[in-house]
Amino acid sequence: MKKYSYIIIDDDAESISKTQAIAEGFPELSFLASAVNYQDGLSIVLEYKPSIVFLEIEPTHSSSNLSLLFINELHRFLSVMPRIVVLTSKKEAAFDAIKYGVFDYILKPLVKTELLKTVLKLNRLVEETKSIDFKKELPVVVTSHAKERQTIEKPLIICIKSYGDHRYINADDISYFQADNNSTDIYLNSGEMITAFKTLKHFEQVLSYPFIRIHNSYIINRNYIARIHNGNSICYIKNSSKKIPFSKTYKSNVDLIISDFSAGNYLEV
Repeated sequence: MKKYSYIIIDDDAESISKTQAIAEGFPELSFLASAVNYQDGLSIVLEYKPSIVFLEIEPTHSSSNLSLLFINELHRFLSVMPRIVVLTSKKEAAFDAIKYGVFDYILKPLVKTELLKTVLKLNRLVEETKSIDFKKELPVVVTSHAKERQTIEKPLIICIKSYGDHRYINADDISYFQADNNSTDIYLNSGEMITAFKTLKHFEQVLSYPFIRIHNSYIINRNYIARIHNGNSICYIKNSSKKIPFSKTYKSNVDLIISDFSAGNYLEV
């Protein structure tokens, strides 16, 4: 799974530790560094160029010089800005933060649910950006009747090669992957199983949403989940009797799936 690197800029060392501890529960997030004042914060952002900056704008110690003006300084040096997530105990500055174009505004004390929402927003933004870029690169077709330019969306095709045999699979047809030592069994929604001589780790690295790892032995296609039972730590597959376990290590990924369902066209009864 793709990781978003992040740094924390906060004049409260205890707050930095708490933020990092909660962020460690998300496999998407990768910690780089932290700073307790304006100048050190600027230095590590320019050095590491993180995806996310958690920024305190109402510091306990005024000598740290932390404020929204820090964002202006970044614009002076960076052509590609990190996502700024304001993390502060005061909500009064939220409107000003919006004018500075921050990605999110979270009130302290940070709780896992709020960080989960931020990660989901970032995931969705990345997927939408990929979709837009992908469509721009594709050829267009002019119909003989309407003569309108249309974008052709091509599905991802996975080629499984073995001793000169090339097997082509539409990624949308894959329900889940299951590790089998140094190979991986690929289960299709038709019930067919195909073995690929690559590790599950390989597929985790090359595939993105909707494929999500939920166990040391399983990657699941979110679109084929019919039921999630937190009590038994099991996911159920659509049109199948298969029950796939999820482990504590990947519980945050399951939480992401649940939140993703609820963020769509959703009714809970």
